[in-house]
Amino acid sequence: MKIIIAPDKFKNSLTSIEFCKTVREILKVALPKAETLELPLADGGDGTMEVLRHYMKAEMVKLEVNGPFFTPVVATYLYAKNTKTAFIEMAEASGLKLLEAEQLDCKNATTLGTGELIQHAINIGATKIVLGIGGSATNDCGIGMATALGYRFLDDKHAEVKPIGANLSKIKHVDAAKVNAKLKTIRFKIACDVENPLYGKHGAAHVYAQQKGATTTEIELLDEGLRAFSKVINAFFNVESQMLRGAGASGGMGLAAKVFLNGALLPGIDLVKAMGNFDKHIKGADWIITGEGKLDKQTLSGKTIEGVLTSAKKAKVKVAAFCGSIDLNEASRVHLGLDYSDAILNYTDNIDDAMENSTHYLEKITNNFIKTIKAE
Repeated sequence: MKIIIAPDKFKNSLTSIEFCKTVREILKVALPKAETLELPLADGGDGTMEVLRHYMKAEMVKLEVNGPFFTPVVATYLYAKNTKTAFIEMAEASGLKLLEAEQLDCKNATTLGTGELIQHAINIGATKIVLGIGGSATNDCGIGMATALGYRFLDDKHAEVKPIGANLSKIKHVDAAKVNAKLKTIRFKIACDVENPLYGKHGAAHVYAQQKGATTTEIELLDEGLRAFSKVINAFFNVESQMLRGAGASGGMGLAAKVFLNGALLPGIDLVKAMGNFDKHIKGADWIITGEGKLDKQTLSGKTIEGVLTSAKKAKVKVAAFCGSIDLNEASRVHLGLDYSDAILNYTDNIDDAMENSTHYLEKITNNFIKTIKAE
């Protein structure tokens, strides 16, 4: 029997690496003749760096850069010298995780630090950069990032504007005269799991800015800024910003990655699977054990379990999902393609207990799964 262990993290509870270790140890004892393989996954957001380090022969690079509000932060990215590939998480320099709840203020936040990480990676020799754009604290349409790479954004008097979301409406001109010449030679892949347009009801500001500290009035201001700035971008790059799928991701970073980096926007789970040779490794497997914190309707929108199921169906491998909670009825789970599913909240109704003792409950889920497959 061949069993693949391929989960995402349980946010604030278990990393995907910890999940793999816990399940594998139990499988080795209960099914000593089974071949087990750990293929931890992520969807491009927080935690992706740890997963990719599992697959890449990469070093951790630490760098002091500008944080969301222009104060210094120490950010980390991965660099593999053998392939000249860097993996950068936007959240490291420009993320919500850097701020307390009372500090959130996306209209005044910048992606400058993310651009500084990109610039550093280019300077040390990267020719391929994978950029994860989840978890941002910003709504600046990537002008901070672009500023770090040499772009200048000018008002109607040709004065340079501070690269924050509140200033998007002031920008009338883009100056690319001092852009890093190496930028055109770099191949960028962007982990982007949302399809929101840049502005409007379903755009960056209206959908995401509230959770980044914006008031109702500020959301309208930011949306107007995105609309105004898109016209400048459309004219400068000869594009239709609002038509680009995912342009509104991470406060407009989806658009920025396309126009400033010429990046290809791809689902994060697909990028991680490719880097781990996932489809090759699962061939001939009997089961894939996957999981994430919550199995719900969102799972159908580019999350890890959906990515696992897509590959599993092609390889004709059965899939078991071990989750923190499940908010899909059995019929929906079967329709999704799951052959087995269980959740920590089936064993405790106390959220704090579930979070604090997730390893213990994951062991219980694994043991019950083993009993099931032994009985087959």
